[in-house]
Amino acid sequence: MAAEIQHHSVHIPKWKKEEIEDIKKLIITYPSVGVVGVHGIPSSQLQLMRKNLRGMANVKMSRNNLIFRALDESTGDVKKISKYVEDQTALLFTNENPFKLYKILEKGRTSAPIKPGGVAPKDIVVQSGPTSFPPGPIVGELQSAGIPAGIEGGKVVIRETKVVAKKGDIVDAKLASILARLEIHPVDLGLDLRAVYEKGTIYESQMLSIDETKYISDITAAVQRAFNLSINAVYPAKATIGTLLAKAAAESRNLAINAEIIMPDIMDVLLAKANAQMLSVAQIASQKDASAISGKLKEKLAAAPKEEKRPEAAAAPKEVKEEKKKEEPKETDIAAGLGSLFG
Repeated sequence: MAAEIQHHSVHIPKWKKEEIEDIKKLIITYPSVGVVGVHGIPSSQLQLMRKNLRGMANVKMSRNNLIFRALDESTGDVKKISKYVEDQTALLFTNENPFKLYKILEKGRTSAPIKPGGVAPKDIVVQSGPTSFPPGPIVGELQSAGIPAGIEGGKVVIRETKVVAKKGDIVDAKLASILARLEIHPVDLGLDLRAVYEKGTIYESQMLSIDETKYISDITAAVQRAFNLSINAVYPAKATIGTLLAKAAAESRNLAINAEIIMPDIMDVLLAKANAQMLSVAQIASQKDASAISGKLKEKLAAAPKEEKRPEAAAAPKEVKEEKKKEEPKETDIAAGLGSLFG
């Protein structure tokens, strides 16, 4: 008798064995295995979601005990995702990486009306303003559901914004019906990705939720700061050597001009600087004694601007700093941008 009882306790129907083997085969076939929650998703919506994922992911619906068995009989760390199997669960098999999979599932989410007896997933708010309803019994129905309503200009209006249910509240049949008629759909339907196993690593959903815009912005800012640090610390690297050489050349040129070192590359600047200084002295001399300078020099003074500007090369360092403050170089043009400023 005991042997007979033991025999019945270990017996597994053929269809269950086939189901377990099918799950095990899918685990081996796909590099990524996800655990998704399907609680509260109507059958028609679930079928539509599976259809939309065709070609990207294979959604496998099965009993939890069969999923546990298949995972337990599989090799490797994939067994560890069994702790995410609870309530109404499905397995999702894909060739996509976990981050892309999460993004795909989030894009596939849709809003739906709340059912009578359903739990409010968030505060449900009815906004003030006109409705599409003509005057009639609907006014009393709205008011009985706790929504302040009246008639204005031949139409039913909501007189003030009202929170009709707080997060966690049970929504009764009357309120659920009114919300559906107002086309307020507070329920967010979608496959709830709990975790994904890929190549020995388990990614929980919170790890996969990434703000891509902020992520790219942070990387760009880090690159810019690293580049600026390298330039200021005069650290030679492949990305900065061109800018460092251009900066060094500009600084050596300015030093030669200020020290008035005679060399071919700056002779034009030195002559222009000397000419400007000569004209300045001539201007001062002519103010004290008009006969102190020649007629030709007087013509030059008359033709020269009232305020003689410093030579362009000598003023370059100051202009570079001002321009750099105005506009931060782009990530892709950092080297070229700074090189042109200092060059």
